[in-house]
This record gives sequence, C-alpha cells and structure tokens, in this order.
Amino acid sequence: MNIWKPLFLLAITAGCSSAAVMGQTRPLTLQEALQTGLKNYQSIKAKENYAQAATENISAVKREYLPDLNLSAQNSYGTVNGQNGPTWGYKGWSTGASGPALPSQNWNAAFGGLYLANISWDVVTFGRQHAKVQAAKEQLNTNKADLEQEKFEQQVRIAGAYLNLLAAQRLRGSMASNLKRAQDLQHIIVSRALNGLTAGVDSSIANAEVSKAKLTLIDAVNYENAQSNKLSEMMDVPPQDFTLDTTFVTKIPNQLLETASAQDAASFKEQPLLKLFSSRVSLSEANQQFISKNAMPRLSFMGVLQTRGSGFDFDYNAANLSHYSQGYWSGVQPQRSNYLVGLNLSWTVTDLWRTHAQVARQHYTTEGLKNEYNQTYNRLQHQLQLSEQQIGNAVKKYREAPVGLKAASDAFLQKSTLYENGLSNIADLAQALYNINRAETDRDIAYNGVWQAILYKSATVGDLQLFLNQL
Repeated sequence: MNIWKPLFLLAITAGCSSAAVMGQTRPLTLQEALQTGLKNYQSIKAKENYAQAATENISAVKREYLPDLNLSAQNSYGTVNGQNGPTWGYKGWSTGASGPALPSQNWNAAFGGLYLANISWDVVTFGRQHAKVQAAKEQLNTNKADLEQEKFEQQVRIAGAYLNLLAAQRLRGSMASNLKRAQDLQHIIVSRALNGLTAGVDSSIANAEVSKAKLTLIDAVNYENAQSNKLSEMMDVPPQDFTLDTTFVTKIPNQLLETASAQDAASFKEQPLLKLFSSRVSLSEANQQFISKNAMPRLSFMGVLQTRGSGFDFDYNAANLSHYSQGYWSGVQPQRSNYLVGLNLSWTVTDLWRTHAQVARQHYTTEGLKNEYNQTYNRLQHQLQLSEQQIGNAVKKYREAPVGLKAASDAFLQKSTLYENGLSNIADLAQALYNINRAETDRDIAYNGVWQAILYKSATVGDLQLFLNQL
C-alpha cells in the first residue's frame, strides 16, 4: 500500500486554513484577513487568557466562604516536669508540659499523643463576602470588555491596513503605467531627434522624464512593501506578496452613510471603547463597596474536638514517680477527649477610621474614571461629525476624479499628437505627462478614500458591520 498518498492528503487538509494567505491561489478577501488576524494575533490571545483568569478568580473568591477545617495528629516524647510561675513563649517557642510540680528535677520521659479537628467559619460577614464576589464579577466584565475592545480595534487596524495596501498596489500600477508612457515618448522623441526633426535637447528631457518615472515607481514599490508588511503584522503571518480583492477599487457602496442617524447615536451605547470605560467605572464602584464593608464586624463559628494520649498514669505525682510507661503505644493511644463549640463576634472598631480614608480614595478614583468616560464619549461625538464630513468630501472627490482623468487623458493625447507633428514643444508634452499621472493617482486615491471614510465612521460608531455590510 502506498502510504504517501494519505499522508499527503492529511497535510493538504491541515494546511487548508492558511492557504488563503500562504501561496495564494485566489485573492485574499477582507473577511478572510479579519478572521486570520483574530485567530493569530497574540494580544487577543493574551486578553482571552486574562478573561479566563478572571473567571477562575470568581470561583476562588466564592470558595473563600468555605470554613477552615484542620486535622492534626501529633506524637511526642519528653518529660512532664511542672513548675509554678509565669512564662511567655517568645516567638511561639515553649513546651506544653502538664505534669505535677515536683520538689526536684527528674528525667522520667514517656510518649504522648495529641489528635484534634478544628473548624473555624465566618458565618456572617455583614456583606463583606458578597461585595468581594461582586468585585470579582466586575473584574471579569472589565476583562471581557477589554477583550472585545482589542478584537474590534484589531479588526479596524486590519481593515485599514488592507485598504492601504490596496491603494499602494493601485499607485504602483499607476506609476508603472506612467513609466511605460514615458518610455514610449522617449522612443518617439529620440527617433525624431536622430532624424533631425526635433532638437537634441528634447531627447535629454525625455531621458530625464523616464528616470524620474523610474524613481517614482521605486518609491511606490517601497510604499507597497511597507503596507504589505503592515498587513502581515496585523494578521500575524509571515511577510508575503498579497493578492487582494479589487472590489474596493471598482465600485463604491450603493448606500452611503453620509448623515448621522438615531441608530448611530444608539450604537454608542455598544461602542467597545465606551463599554470598556464603563466597565472600569463599575469595577471601581464595586471595589469601593467592598472597601466600605471592611469596617463591619464578623460573626464566626468555631469548634474543636481533641483527643490525647499519655504514657504517664493519671496518678503520676511526687509519691508515685514510677507510674508511667515508656512504651510507644501506651503513650500515643487515645485516652481522653474534649470538645468545644462556640460563636465569636469580633469587630475592630478602629477600622471605621481606616476604611473611611480608603473609601474616599476609591471614590475619587471612580470619579476620575467617569471623567475619562465622558471625555471619550465627547471625543467620539466629534469624530462622528468629522466622519460624516469626510464621507461627503470623499464622494465629491470620487465623482470629480474621472472628470479630471478624462481631461488629462485628452490633453495628453492632443499634446503627444501635436508634438509628433512638430506643432508643440517638449515642455508642454512633459506637463501633459505629469498631469495624466497625477490624475490617475487622484483616481486611485478617490476610490479608496470612500471606503476609508466609511471605515472611519464604523470605527467611531463602534460597529464594523456598518462597513462590512457595504461589501
């Protein structure tokens, strides 16, 4: 059996997702560019992980309400000499001997055991735990809003880079056409100069025009390479030569978004950047609420079950110093048990003064975030007005560019014909060549400018579908 065929088919299947980018066999559409960028861009992946971390943090905060249950088992060996008098265990170091106070030191030693279960539970926190959970939820909302804002911003960057590259490719094509026209004219002018029909200086001017056209073409290629590299970066794919969809240079949207509507104003409510600022305000308010709850008391339930064993008998004292056993099991086996349950209400009164300043600090932070929200909202309102003006101006340029191109084409044809018949000079012909090159450039920019203006408005409103629906 030929094993290479199924392996080859498997490789083709695995690589089909990147076929639209690597080794293109068809034009790369804008939708494919957007999908590739959203899938590959590392900043988006990072914010997805931050959102997941915030989700896990909610579970962690909720589990803080669970009681503390400790189990302990201790075996020890030592003496039990007791002595009347006060003592203090410095840094927690002290022995727990519970034997009788003997008239003199003795070194009788035996094994002992201590087994206990301890539970401590803050049953009532007076809103502290709930406020902490709410703060964790608001942190999740903020991280999600940050993720959505990053996705939206990345889509706008990709769409902008796509349009810029498309414009650069059209400009490079126009510069190549300009070079061809200059070379055709150079051939005609040089032939006429060699035949003595025109002055020799005309051929020098024609050579200069060809050189200038080559330099302009090189600049256009450099600009195209830069825009191609930018698109590769936004999509997080290796640099390459892209073949793009030429829809953006063959037509403009049927329904232009030239005026603001109530829907645009309503869309501001869903603007990803505003939602991010709004979520930050909510998070700050939740933190403020949590801080204020730190001044409240707490009611705790506690319980202890303790079992002890000892190698010393119950009647071990000065008169019965031999009543003990050094056997291991005799000392560590459980013999006596005690339990304790209770409630503890604790309140650190000075927290009232501590939290007052902390709440005030968080309050001013919240007010500052509200100011940033309002500033961003006002800025977007101004950008919306500017985007409408840009769309109107872009449409005017789009309608005027063909007029200028036709006039420049006619003028170039007339001047070239007149020159070939000796009725015009090289200066007029060079100016006509410049004019048609400029008119072609204006045409390429005008078509692309309409789409750029619509993208700008979509980015301002916060709804990329306003742009994508025009395709």
